[in-house]
Amino acid sequence: MPRVWDVPVRDSTRVRDARVAAEGAAALAGLDERRTAAAALVATELATNLLKHAEGGQVLIDVVTPPVLREGRADSRVVQIAAIDHGPGIPDVPAALRDGFSSTRSLGAGLGTCLRLADDFGLHSMPGRGTVAVARVGATPRGDGTPAEPAVRVWADGVSGSWSGMPGPDTPGGAVPGWSGGGGPRGGLWPSGVPGGASEDGRPPVGAMACGGLTGHAAVAGGGPGGGGVLKNELANGLRNEPWSEPVSGVPGREGRPGPSDDSPSPFPAVRAGGVNIPYAGAECSGDAWAWVRAGERVTLMLADGLGHGPEAARASSAAVAALHRWAHLSPAEALRQLHDALKGTRGAAVALAQLDLRAGRLRFAGIGNVGARLRTDGTWRHLLSRPGIVGVHRPGTLREEEADWADDRLLILHTDGLPSRWTPPSDAGLPTADPAVTAGVTIRDASSPARPVRDDTAVAVLTPTPPERP
Repeated sequence: MPRVWDVPVRDSTRVRDARVAAEGAAALAGLDERRTAAAALVATELATNLLKHAEGGQVLIDVVTPPVLREGRADSRVVQIAAIDHGPGIPDVPAALRDGFSSTRSLGAGLGTCLRLADDFGLHSMPGRGTVAVARVGATPRGDGTPAEPAVRVWADGVSGSWSGMPGPDTPGGAVPGWSGGGGPRGGLWPSGVPGGASEDGRPPVGAMACGGLTGHAAVAGGGPGGGGVLKNELANGLRNEPWSEPVSGVPGREGRPGPSDDSPSPFPAVRAGGVNIPYAGAECSGDAWAWVRAGERVTLMLADGLGHGPEAARASSAAVAALHRWAHLSPAEALRQLHDALKGTRGAAVALAQLDLRAGRLRFAGIGNVGARLRTDGTWRHLLSRPGIVGVHRPGTLREEEADWADDRLLILHTDGLPSRWTPPSDAGLPTADPAVTAGVTIRDASSPARPVRDDTAVAVLTPTPPERP
């Protein structure tokens, strides 16, 4: 059964546990020896940072689909490593990302190492509240056999100071012009993305499985000529989307790699999904699962919470994921009816489905049970309501769908009941453009604390637009 590794990092012995967990996830993802070593090193560095700078925290290691799914191609799998803490936060994240920077008299290579080795890397830190970092390490995300080398989107969102000292080609002395969102230290976002990979075994796109395994994270490129490549020299060019085939300047250690060929399948339209899954009490299996699938112009995000927790709850949520892939072309209400039949014989699950019509720009939602849903529109949060019941056990006689417009500033958060019932959605205005898994981690961080840990299997899944192109 697929699993998630939950490693509480409270002392130096758990750093080794994080490394071993990353190696186990790498084996599940089919990574070779070199990329397995990269995943292990990223996990080691993130766990070490928790001890050095936050007096401990939590490392969650999972197997996910790559950040970009391409229509008509099955995607390889990558290892997702998330570190969450309630520490003092990082006062100057751009400086912390530079090699040689250290606040503890160490070599200062931790976050810089993660940035170089990971296929993509995202980080959010808020002074006084803590830090969330998400890294993904895969094998060969493109079909050309070259290793992953992510482009990096870096900007400041209200962080005091700037990152103008980072090396780059377009300013005297190699510094990239920096900017700041202004104001005091409110938090910073550093997400990144790469084109999705492919496998040749003909499998359909993989979504979430119970225990956090194969969790369907999918970031969708905004698209440039030739099907949308990764972002070239974004630090100096203002985050413009365009394919690249020359060295990426502005970030140390970025080597150029050939972009996708002109006949590459087009990436999905401008929407991304990602999530974080935490099993209750450190169990190997989570009864929660989420999935992200597409059928034509319909993109559907599902979060399922198997009744209770443990292997039987995981079996119910796994059945929901498998059924979703068969019924992705249906509306949320119709799909829930099919999922109800598919989950008979299991203990059942609470299920929420949010479906985006990419052509019409409309979001439709339906749910059964206590999976929560919050939609941010125009800076305010709106509850999307589910009907009482248990999919597979008791289905309501009628299912009502809610609808809402979808735009570049929208942000959808689905969560299971492991979060407190009155949790407050994140207030950071930059989160709609962040890596959705980072946003999920921030949601969990801000809704819990070391004294008030999550109280059940807890999963948060996030749907966001891609970051808009900057002028």
